[in-house]
Amino acid sequence: METSDLKIFATVARLGGMNRAATALNTVQSNVTARVRALEQKVGCSLFERQPRGVVLTTAGQRLLPYAEQILTLIEAAHKAARDDGEPQGTLLLGSLETTAALRLAPVLSRFVAAFPRVDLVLRTGTTAELVEAVLRRRLEGAFVCGPVEHGELEVAPVFSEELVLLAAPAIASLAAAIDADTRMVVLKAGCSYRQRLESVLARRGLQTPRLLEFGTIEAIFKCVGAGLGITLLPRSLVVRIRPKAEVSMHRLPRSEARVETLFVRRRDGVQSRALLAFLKCAAARGPQARRRPA
Repeated sequence: METSDLKIFATVARLGGMNRAATALNTVQSNVTARVRALEQKVGCSLFERQPRGVVLTTAGQRLLPYAEQILTLIEAAHKAARDDGEPQGTLLLGSLETTAALRLAPVLSRFVAAFPRVDLVLRTGTTAELVEAVLRRRLEGAFVCGPVEHGELEVAPVFSEELVLLAAPAIASLAAAIDADTRMVVLKAGCSYRQRLESVLARRGLQTPRLLEFGTIEAIFKCVGAGLGITLLPRSLVVRIRPKAEVSMHRLPRSEARVETLFVRRRDGVQSRALLAFLKCAAARGPQARRRPA
């Protein structure tokens, strides 16, 4: 297989169309179509199903895509490593929970950008599940996620510690009053660690299958909780910062349920660029010294 064919295949898969991929790759659609067909002949099966509005991966294409992405990422990493012999430079792709980015990373990012102007830092937010998957698939060099995380291919280092608190409508006077048979969780999408923690908190208090309202932003969650639509679980330091703007009641949990570590995860077999090492040094200056967990 040619690397260029794999790049075209991965681009078509990501954008869902030959014409869109041609535009992204600065070529013509006929070239993209021909290269995809040539790759299909080499692997001996169809990789895409043609549809009126584009293409979707076949089962074979779905199996091939992770390998294609890994090959392309490794080639890019090899080029980057070969050039990485001086001052940190190039693109640094990192991930973070939305709450961590808002609470902890602003001073780190400010200091890093000022100190290393030749690095193009890209920070992508997502849930813990999304970010871990992106690191495993080499789409990110590393990510700040909510612990615990146990995976044989990942190196895990604690960097921040947070206290989670339960939020409810302003009239709710106690933790016990916030939880009953009609309680709804107001949460981010599936894969959010705080959502999973809240499910565990409610299960320990006899509410095994709570109803839920799912939103895409922390701001929307605050507004809905303040309106009495349900409860949520978020870091206390975030709540204290924005609580004057959101009319909610805050309820502390037992320490065993409240404490959570923010971890930095990266692949064990990944090459640490100078840019990543410099960033981690900046991050370590803002919290406890990062330490490795035994394999």
